[in-house]
Amino acid sequence: MKKSLFKSAFLACCLIVLAGCSSIVNQFAFYPDTQNIIPAEKLPLEVEEIFITTSDNVRLQSYYVKNPASDRILIFFHGNAGNICHRLSDILNLKNCGINVLAISYRGYGKSSGKPSEKGIYIDGASAIDYATQKLGYSLKNIIIFGRSIGTTVAVHTSQQKDIAGLILITPLTSAKAHARAQGLGFLSLLAGNAFDNLSKISNIKCPVLVVHGTDDEILPFSMGREIFDHADVEKRLVIIDGAGHNNLSQVDPEKYWGAIAEFIVKVDRLKVEGY
Repeated sequence: MKKSLFKSAFLACCLIVLAGCSSIVNQFAFYPDTQNIIPAEKLPLEVEEIFITTSDNVRLQSYYVKNPASDRILIFFHGNAGNICHRLSDILNLKNCGINVLAISYRGYGKSSGKPSEKGIYIDGASAIDYATQKLGYSLKNIIIFGRSIGTTVAVHTSQQKDIAGLILITPLTSAKAHARAQGLGFLSLLAGNAFDNLSKISNIKCPVLVVHGTDDEILPFSMGREIFDHADVEKRLVIIDGAGHNNLSQVDPEKYWGAIAEFIVKVDRLKVEGY
């Protein structure tokens, strides 16, 4: 009886610790801005603000930008700070690469309801794909998914085993644990558990992949982008921006950065033929 009680108490303590670790990881992973928001009436005319209701009833502020010349759509998942309003320039540049764009502000960011968590932003990602296919009428084969930084975890997670057109990963991480180690947290990195584990999921990707990373990334080292690229077992391309850090790839070499993305968008259907 005493052994049974001890075992139950031990398991309960383990669950409490694991729950606490998850809470800690989420606390350090997300830095949402709900104050600096562009009013809908002040958005560029080509940007339509819409709201997507997720499967767990969270409303996501989103931007839809049409490019009449394209029958494909790029779903954009941003990094861990700010909100979708801060990405307007990138969204418009992506549209000018020759594609429609649907950009999501995660739960708890901008005008979106809810509170961010790893599990929650994965639901956000799935809901964005559902909206693109069921409401906007795009087929999976005409969807390109784009993720930057922590957005790559949403992009990879939601792209698994899907016959989409392509996957673009900008400064991807391998896992939260590896990121913690890279930031010098040592044994404390173990608290991250299996959070944000891109590396174990990238082998489940079936579509062509583009990885872009800077050699001087101080947040997510270039070695992470290289490792993600090496583990992807599909047609793929790695674009290296020499001297670029985590947040300035498009400033250090805009021609190489935007050129690689535009080329991937245009040629994604012919990657196998061209040996990309």
